[in-house]
Amino acid sequence: MDVIGLRREREVLTVALRTDRHVVLEGPPGTGKSTLLRSIAADVGTEVVFVEGNAELTPARLVGQYDPAAVMTDGYVPTSFTDGPLLTAMRGSGLLYLEELNRIPEETLNVLITVLTEGEIAVPRLGRVRAAAGFRLIAAMNPFDAIGTARVGQAIADRMCRVVLGYQDADAERAIVTQVTAAGPDLVGLAVALVRATREHRDLRMGSSVRGANDLVLLLGGLLELRGQQLPDGRETVRDAVHAALSGRVKVVDGVDRTPESVLDQILDDVWPADAPPPEAPDEPERDPGKAEGPQAQQPAGPESGRPSRRDRKDAQQSRSAPRQELQRQHPGFAEVSPEVGELDEGALSDLLARDPDAAAALLADLGRATDRDLRAAAHRVARRVFVQVARVGTTRSRGTRRLAPNRRADGDLDLDRTLDRWTGTWPPATEDLVTRTWTGHRRAACLVVDASGSMQGLGVAIAAVAAAAVVLAADERLSTSVISFAGGVTELQPLGRRVPAEEMVGRLVGLRGHGMTDLAGALRAARLQLAPAVVDERVVVLLSDCLHTAGAPPETALTGIDRLHVLCPLPTEQAEQAARALAARGAGRAEMVRTVTETGPALTRLLG
Repeated sequence: MDVIGLRREREVLTVALRTDRHVVLEGPPGTGKSTLLRSIAADVGTEVVFVEGNAELTPARLVGQYDPAAVMTDGYVPTSFTDGPLLTAMRGSGLLYLEELNRIPEETLNVLITVLTEGEIAVPRLGRVRAAAGFRLIAAMNPFDAIGTARVGQAIADRMCRVVLGYQDADAERAIVTQVTAAGPDLVGLAVALVRATREHRDLRMGSSVRGANDLVLLLGGLLELRGQQLPDGRETVRDAVHAALSGRVKVVDGVDRTPESVLDQILDDVWPADAPPPEAPDEPERDPGKAEGPQAQQPAGPESGRPSRRDRKDAQQSRSAPRQELQRQHPGFAEVSPEVGELDEGALSDLLARDPDAAAALLADLGRATDRDLRAAAHRVARRVFVQVARVGTTRSRGTRRLAPNRRADGDLDLDRTLDRWTGTWPPATEDLVTRTWTGHRRAACLVVDASGSMQGLGVAIAAVAAAAVVLAADERLSTSVISFAGGVTELQPLGRRVPAEEMVGRLVGLRGHGMTDLAGALRAARLQLAPAVVDERVVVLLSDCLHTAGAPPETALTGIDRLHVLCPLPTEQAEQAARALAARGAGRAEMVRTVTETGPALTRLLG
């Protein structure tokens, strides 16, 4: 398949290979990383040794290993050794292509350090193997926030050049889909428009790649033919095809109580409104017959370049400017922290944190929901670090998880009063009459219940993120924790007993969008179900809410099965404080009013201590 667009990336990778540089290609799925490399390798006649990166790739599978049967017959001689893909590429002057680099275990990646630096590797019993001239390592990886990935160590990253690939412009994607499917412009244009809209929707943290558009065109064409329909009469058929082709490819933002299908329905309504004709296919871009076509075409920014045209860039910037105006109105420090579209100045944010931690936290939480994708991604990255640090500093390990308790074992300190109560008068007392006191663990299970209704914005979201991180960090052998969020319905963020990294939990909480009604009773019933299987001495719920329910039964009717209910009330009004204290009293717990992010950790320590 020809490479469409990606001119600049192709040039950089070509020069890197000619100068014997090792390269990592980074970008979301479906941006053409593998296709680009195979095309360049074919042009220069270089063999590619392909390795699929995953958690099962061991050093032996990458380097090679001795054949046990051959060793039993001939011993540890070179002919008994079977080369792995690394040695195959090193001996054959080829390219070693490691796909999914950031899914490979660290101990396997460490094998590559000497290879990348010195061009050789020492294999036990086999000796040193030098790489032939022309050996290069090319790796590909998806962004770090993809599930199942990990950060590549600096020792590897420092030895490789990095080429970042993004999604191509609309004209290039239409050309790709046409090349793959051979479909007409109406189907191709609609599919590409729908797929590109998934990458910008605020409720999706991951949209579809161009592969989704390929599948959508093929499914839609087949369904229309099967049902004897034409595109203008087949809007519901389009919906069926969209659900099948795209619902498994898009990922809903954590904390958003929506299904992928509901988001896709909204996107279809935006792209093709009901009772309207299907969108017209875009005009084909004019081409200069004197210019080259295909993967090596040298063209300015535009449809075939891999870069957005000037008009595309202007339209994209305008589409993301309106939310910036709203953020500017809400946060005086916004322009300082984000001076340009897609930019987050971490130095300016640090200064704002030092001057006004609450203003900085509120701004960071709202930036995590910006429609500007680059700014939102940067805000999520920084929020994970900042809010986890606040949670670590603001909480201390409680000493109250152990207590002196009586027991019938012959160890610990004698509990004289209890022993005398049991003593029959016979001297010396029988062993079964002795009661001692020893330190025992008071095991508890705690569920943090976070209100995600319409009142949760800005500083409230920041307080929730810090609280969730603190609860996750507080878990140990005597305290099991879980986290759920709720509005009209309930979303499980961390099941009981399953450890979620504090950074990931912050990312999920920052992605919460305040919406819906407030069903406190439903949330408490869900928390009770979370805690029910735990074998513990006490089941505790910490409710982070203003406690002003607007849906469902009164919350005090849902306290059965909860040993203690504490309330953490963020940014309380007078009405909210009264409701929080009343509900905590009904639940045999305490209420803590939290007005700043720095108060969150100590308040949780007092509740769970």
